[in-house]
Amino acid sequence: MKWILLIIAGLLEVFWAVGLKYSEGFTKLFPSIFTVIGMIASFYFLSLALKDLPLGTAYAIWTGIGAVGTVILGIILFKEPADYMRLICIGLILIGIIGLKIATVE
Repeated sequence: MKWILLIIAGLLEVFWAVGLKYSEGFTKLFPSIFTVIGMIASFYFLSLALKDLPLGTAYAIWTGIGAVGTVILGIILFKEPADYMRLICIGLILIGIIGLKIATVE
């Protein structure tokens, strides 16, 4: 369950990070509201996961999910570049996430 909570927290981080773009510096009301709700929810689920997971592992995985998801959605939604170097770096982050999960003693 702790890993599911952490994944939810990471996905919500992607949600609020993309929401920041749509809020245009918190100048648009509804995107701003959804962004803040996403932030609160993301931190809440992260805090639940931290009850049972090591801080360093949970935080790194949370930010890793957020980083990878945000880059992917940036490519899809905002036509950001998808060059080889960015894709290789995303792959390295994914390897790090998987490595931390495998290395975590339960």
